[in-house]
Amino acid sequence: MSSAARARVRRDNAPVRRPAMGNDIDARPGLEVTSAALLRDGRPWLPVSGELHYTRVPRARWTERIRLMRAGGIDVISTYVPWIHHQPEPGPADFRGELDIAAFVDAVRAEGLELVLRIGPWAHGELRNGGFPDWVQALPVEHRTDDPAYLAVVREWFGALGTALGGRAHPENILGIQLENELYDQPDHIVTLKGLARDSGLSAPLWTATAWGSAQLPEGEVVPLWGGYGDGFWVDPDQPWDDTFRAHFFFSDRWDDPGIGADLRATELAAAAAASELFPRATCEVGGGMATAYHRRPRPAAPDIAAVAHAKLGSGSAWQGLYMYAGGANPVPGTAETQATGYPNDLPDLSYDFHAPIGEAGRAAPSHAALRLQHAVIEAFGSDLAPMPTTFPDVAPAGVRDRTTPRWAVRSDGTRGFLFVGWQQPYEPLDDLPGIRFRVETDERTWEVPDRAVTIPAGTLACWPLGLVIGGVEVAWVSASLVTVLDGDGDGDGDGDGDGDGGVPTLVLREDTGIEVRAEIDGQVRALRPSLTPERVTGHGGALDILIVPAYLARDLWVVDAATGHRRVLVSRDELTWDAVGTVSVRTEAPAPDVLEYRPDDRGWRGPEWAAPASGWTAPVVAEEIRAAVTPEPGGYGARDGRHTAPTRAVIDERAAVHRLRLPANLGPDATLRIDWAGDVAHLRADGRIVADRFWDGSPFIVDLDDLGVFPGTELELWILPLRTDAGIRLPAGAAERLADAADGGAPDLCALDRVRVTTPGRAVERDRAERR
Repeated sequence: MSSAARARVRRDNAPVRRPAMGNDIDARPGLEVTSAALLRDGRPWLPVSGELHYTRVPRARWTERIRLMRAGGIDVISTYVPWIHHQPEPGPADFRGELDIAAFVDAVRAEGLELVLRIGPWAHGELRNGGFPDWVQALPVEHRTDDPAYLAVVREWFGALGTALGGRAHPENILGIQLENELYDQPDHIVTLKGLARDSGLSAPLWTATAWGSAQLPEGEVVPLWGGYGDGFWVDPDQPWDDTFRAHFFFSDRWDDPGIGADLRATELAAAAAASELFPRATCEVGGGMATAYHRRPRPAAPDIAAVAHAKLGSGSAWQGLYMYAGGANPVPGTAETQATGYPNDLPDLSYDFHAPIGEAGRAAPSHAALRLQHAVIEAFGSDLAPMPTTFPDVAPAGVRDRTTPRWAVRSDGTRGFLFVGWQQPYEPLDDLPGIRFRVETDERTWEVPDRAVTIPAGTLACWPLGLVIGGVEVAWVSASLVTVLDGDGDGDGDGDGDGDGGVPTLVLREDTGIEVRAEIDGQVRALRPSLTPERVTGHGGALDILIVPAYLARDLWVVDAATGHRRVLVSRDELTWDAVGTVSVRTEAPAPDVLEYRPDDRGWRGPEWAAPASGWTAPVVAEEIRAAVTPEPGGYGARDGRHTAPTRAVIDERAAVHRLRLPANLGPDATLRIDWAGDVAHLRADGRIVADRFWDGSPFIVDLDDLGVFPGTELELWILPLRTDAGIRLPAGAAERLADAADGGAPDLCALDRVRVTTPGRAVERDRAERR
């Protein structure tokens, strides 16, 4: 066995500290803040937060998005409060209709989720002026400092926000408030902002601030929050995959990231920011996707998004925070970050899809499935995992370009734990890693996992249990990844230990592709078979069903969280959501829902009963080219600091191909338009108005027609600007290959409309819970 696969776990004897924040100041009954973890009702809690910007999502969709986030394992919603959207001109701030932040708070809390308000006042979020209205940006003040003239304006804005929230921003209703964003050298200013917010009636148990980029933060006043992205739009187009991105595919005790926001910092501070000794390691911007700039267009794949989050969890994260989790669109044109407004990057005017787990159109992406498997583990085992420190192996990778040393870590309290393996990265795929066996030593025992060496295939993201006791049976280890645990009475108490009032509990795992499933259970090593039929094992203290879902079905797993009162496991390729009490709804593109639920009481699967299910259908859309494209002039449209400038609307009006789209007359509600295309920039125009836009990166252009106000009879046109084959734009591999093929064929540009389809979904809601039980 290679020495590289050995780790020695030692108990963490550092005293657990209890800061004043959230305990003595702004306290909430039942919530406690410690240096090891947050506690809720006395039990450690590992929150999973996801970013959703209420101003970028139609109000009518808020609850729908929140429920789809919950279905992805999110239990905390975080959102920027964009000043530029609420007060674009001097005068009263607007909190009506789509901007009703009080209604958004109520919507989140009605679904039983927690909320973090990121109030800035400078927020960024790829907004012009970082979210400052133009008139604020133009004021003769020292912005983002304690300049009294600047503070007077902020005090007025915070006061308007406090009034609009109507007393909702208090510790028992709001979990956290973030002050500023990516502010690096003004710790006293953060304290000042905290005072202004409190004076305006805003408070929460947790006050936070972003800590990356060597940020200097006021100790004890804010919880430092970290982040990490596997790639970024803010890098120059000719730059290779940067080491700051590579680092996030490794387990590490380094939490600072000098790469995030580096293009907007005037200077780089010398020393890396240290994690606070008062608060647990927490994140707010683990990349749930990535925005698209004109000059550089990353398109992160689901395994890569999951790999970064997996590495943070294995490295000791006590709060998983994903940015973005639900994409959207700017509510009005002209508020996106652009070179014309002083930024080095041009972003789409409207789209903020972010390649997020929930896209701009409100549909779940493949990353939703990849992340919700991780979040199911946190929901079931987070109370054990949250306070556990991380142990790194004796032989760690020799830097971020090491492609041969196993990447793994252990979180353990010395008696039980979780073994994390991460062998996935983009751009430079890893080779399979043969002959691996992990040895984990503690003062009390040693685990050797598995009992014989295995090959770790490229793409593996594993979380294996160590020393778990469920239903009186000790599972010393299993070479299959955890998913959840179900109580045997089918009415679980939801604490993840399988000690319901009756019956045999079920440990649900998923097969890791290419790795034989073996386990040590009550001292006996055995092989286990992935199957939809559980295997019952008995031990000295009881019995346990072990259900190992085959790897090919893992992406279709959905786990209804125990917070609804009843944890459940379902398998479906359809899109599932559920309300605060666990009633499941399905959205399907098929003629009928295809959903199966595992029933612990009879150790089998059967479909839920639906109330009046509706059929989904997909139809082609006729696209008539009414104007051919004109090849753009060579040389592009300008540049700023070496980054290409996006074309103006005048250029698109002059040179884009124009296609008239004829929608079916029987178009139903919530119809989704999917456009497969190639080119540079696309506009979707309804009755002459631009309602959606994209920079091409090889992904389909997907929109919800209801959200855009498009109905049968609307004059709908797709405008596609060609992309010159010598443009020098940084594209994802697939798109770059298509552009290169066009160049090889002698074409001066690429402009194509491949296919257009429209889908009207079928929906169904589960029959009354009492009836189904």
